[in-house]
Amino acid sequence: MYQWRKFDFFEEKYGGKSSIPEEVAGKIECCSSGRGKVVIGCEDGTVSLLDRGIKFNFGFQAHSNSVLFLQHLKQRNFLVTVGEDEQISPQQSAVCLKVFDLDKMEPEGTSTTSPDCIGILRIFTNQFPEAKITSFIVLEEAPPILLIAIGLDNGCIYCIKGDIARERITRFKLQVDSFSDKSHCSITGLGFRVDGQALQLFAVTPNSVSLFSLQNQPPRRQTLDQIGGNVNSVTMSDRSELIIGRPEAVYFYEVDGRGPCWAFEGEKRFVGWFRGYLLCVIADQRNGKNTFNVYDLKNRLIAHSLVVKEVSHMLCEWGNIILIMTDKSVLCIGEKDMESKLDMLFKKNLYTVAINLVQSQQADAAATAEVLRKYGDHLYSKQDYDEAMAQYIHTIGHLEPSYVIQKFLDAQRIYNLTNYLEKLHEKGLASKDHTTLLLNCYTKLKDVEKLNLFIKSEDGVGEHKFDVETAIRVCRAANYHEHAMYVAKKAGRHELYLKILLEDLGRYDEALQYISSLEPSQAGMTVKEYGKILIEHKPVETIDILMRLCTEDGESTKKGPSSSMYISMLPSPVDFLNIFIHFPQSLMDFLEKYTNKVKDSPAQAEIHNTLLELYLSNDLNFPTIAQANDGVDLSLKARSGAVLVSKAESNGKVSADCNDIYKDKGRLERREKGLHLLKSAWPSDLEHSLYDVDLAIILCEMNAFKEGLLYLYEKMKLYKEVIACYMQAHDHEGLIACCKRLGDSGKGGDPTLWADLLKYFGELGEDCSKEVKEVLTYIERDDILPPIIVLQTLSRNPCLTLSVIKDYIARKLEQESKLIEEDRRAIDKYQEDTVAMRKEIQDLRTNARIFQLSKCTACTFTLDLPAVHFMCMHSFHQRCLGDNEKECPECAPEYRSVMEMKRGLEQNSKDQDRFFQQVKSSKDGFSVIAEYFGKGVISKTRNGPTGTNRSGSTSSSGGF
Repeated sequence: MYQWRKFDFFEEKYGGKSSIPEEVAGKIECCSSGRGKVVIGCEDGTVSLLDRGIKFNFGFQAHSNSVLFLQHLKQRNFLVTVGEDEQISPQQSAVCLKVFDLDKMEPEGTSTTSPDCIGILRIFTNQFPEAKITSFIVLEEAPPILLIAIGLDNGCIYCIKGDIARERITRFKLQVDSFSDKSHCSITGLGFRVDGQALQLFAVTPNSVSLFSLQNQPPRRQTLDQIGGNVNSVTMSDRSELIIGRPEAVYFYEVDGRGPCWAFEGEKRFVGWFRGYLLCVIADQRNGKNTFNVYDLKNRLIAHSLVVKEVSHMLCEWGNIILIMTDKSVLCIGEKDMESKLDMLFKKNLYTVAINLVQSQQADAAATAEVLRKYGDHLYSKQDYDEAMAQYIHTIGHLEPSYVIQKFLDAQRIYNLTNYLEKLHEKGLASKDHTTLLLNCYTKLKDVEKLNLFIKSEDGVGEHKFDVETAIRVCRAANYHEHAMYVAKKAGRHELYLKILLEDLGRYDEALQYISSLEPSQAGMTVKEYGKILIEHKPVETIDILMRLCTEDGESTKKGPSSSMYISMLPSPVDFLNIFIHFPQSLMDFLEKYTNKVKDSPAQAEIHNTLLELYLSNDLNFPTIAQANDGVDLSLKARSGAVLVSKAESNGKVSADCNDIYKDKGRLERREKGLHLLKSAWPSDLEHSLYDVDLAIILCEMNAFKEGLLYLYEKMKLYKEVIACYMQAHDHEGLIACCKRLGDSGKGGDPTLWADLLKYFGELGEDCSKEVKEVLTYIERDDILPPIIVLQTLSRNPCLTLSVIKDYIARKLEQESKLIEEDRRAIDKYQEDTVAMRKEIQDLRTNARIFQLSKCTACTFTLDLPAVHFMCMHSFHQRCLGDNEKECPECAPEYRSVMEMKRGLEQNSKDQDRFFQQVKSSKDGFSVIAEYFGKGVISKTRNGPTGTNRSGSTSSSGGF
């Protein structure tokens, strides 16, 4: 073991050595730790709790005589003690077990407090005879169950299980050895092992190591070794291994027997375990000194070594190792941080030790990588480039690759750089620049085999370990087009594959064939990106592919009733408009084919809008196609420049004229298609068109397409805009014909168009007598304008004479004279009726009325008393009237109808909107106003309240 290196990975805490506080006066018998406290039991029966820094917290009297063993539990703040109390009777033992709840304090005396003792238990009974206790351990099961094992000097183990506070316990006994010599059979160490549902107990004597399986009933005993250990030389590791220190070595035990051993010579006074370290206090028989060693078994080094006094107790708490000496001095040793330990190793260039250290202590990957980097730098400084690169490769994923790459950019180290870049790609951490650099390394090394292996390597499902775009770019730059195409195709980068075919190799047919083999969604994306090139070189084939993508060709025709739903899922032709930006003729062909095949596309409006733009444009710039369609020989256009120059004067004008003819012919054909589209895309059964009407109007206006503009205005019932188009063109014949068609109110037309037409001719400033006479005929027929307005309108045209309107004025005057005469006769009649009514009213007010009826108007029987006579000359029996004696039953309905009519007129007088609407819609607004005055609706405003005098019910009653 002298070959193990020694290091100072631990240091003394709290300023070196300290001592037990003075409050702990008695001899220390036992110690325990947990939950941030160190618990000390003394021979005087007191228990003291110490805080961090060996500071006294509080103490209490746990037992009367002495505290033999104690353990501070981890899960609950309980303290379990075994000690001697006063013996009540000779038959009962003085040794008892107590459980204290340290969270519950109760006063003890005047100034001190002690924890609540929640359970007291006698250890020895008649079934469990008394013996000397040599070891003690407590296992916390599911609260509140405790499992307590007490080892005795006679080889027995007393086990107590249950809730001690409620005295619900069970006891059982385990027998290890039955030697007559107690010194060879006493229990020197105990240790619980919990593995799932399995509960096992290690028991150590000086001569044996046993294992009890407590889940079996009765517990089964298994002897692991015939050599044991002494007191304080037995402990448990954090992996539930039993550790026994003997003079020749330290042994580890598993459930199946002895495991590894470590030959540390010397008597093991104390053995412990701390965070993966083995702790040993070894007595050197040669010089009589005690040495405290901390062993790192994984890395085979001594993490700390220190000569100490005689140790009485060893425990761990607060992340420190605590050694209590027999003279009550205390030594606290804590582990240094990882950075300090590594700095110590780096100064000694012990990089392998540092690497093993960080890996064994499960440091984070970043810390491990930093150690590897420093080791690599150390090897690099010694020009051991191969080994340095081996260390740098282990740092991939944590160390910036540029740090390593810069060190190996020299041409002599290109092999190491290539190796590093390959590992970088294998782990999928390479960037685009790394891929470029690796490919350049291959080209400089002229290692085509590695280049092929790198390009065509597969990982599981065929994914590449490098940036595909970068690899393709480098291969294209180096004219490795086949390699670039292989990578693009394998990675599913169809756009890059096609880019190589089209831009580098010019294989247009192969590109079209490749697009046809793709899924529809992928094919659509590639066509959007490279459609311009394909349309330029292969327009017909490209349009065929677009038709297959956008329509129900192939298998989709079998969809049946769900075809409309399927169409909505297909790509829209609108998505591909950008590829036709320089090829309008091809775009028009594509959209025409699509509209002829698909009648209910969701993008109908956008398609029709685009077609209208193409149809109505004045110059589409495709004369070559027009000539080809007309069968004209285009060979003249393909002649060389010299021939064209020599014949420019003779052929220039002819060529220009031919071009103009072809353009005009093409424009007319497109406008015919445009007008047909305007009409077919707005059928009579639809309220809205299948295109943007506003856009269509703008296109017609911009391109002076009169026919389309007139159709749209008429379809939108914008009749005034229709006649405005004729007025602008000075087409008088068409203008009048349009008004005849659109100005007939009987057919839903707008008669006011004739008034606009008359105004137009009145402001024309030229002789249009014929047209004016025809217009006046329709104005007179429908009585559209008063004669005075007609005269005022036509008077503005100095070219018109009176003879134009002479006959019209004569007829209107004759008609007005007849109306005046009729009005006069009606006035005379109303005046006579008014005089008669006033005379009757005066007679009623001044003269008496004589009632001469002898029969009741209601029952026609002879009138007798009591009777009721009304001023309307009707008489009734009082019994025939019933309760209604104020109104004549015969005249009341007529009177009520008159009153309701009056109230209705008064209500209408308040509805101003209705009044003005009637005035506006009437041919003669004055007649409407006169009617309102005649009905008494419009009257003077009355100030103040009005009386309730009613004139409708002018009847009185009388009885005889």
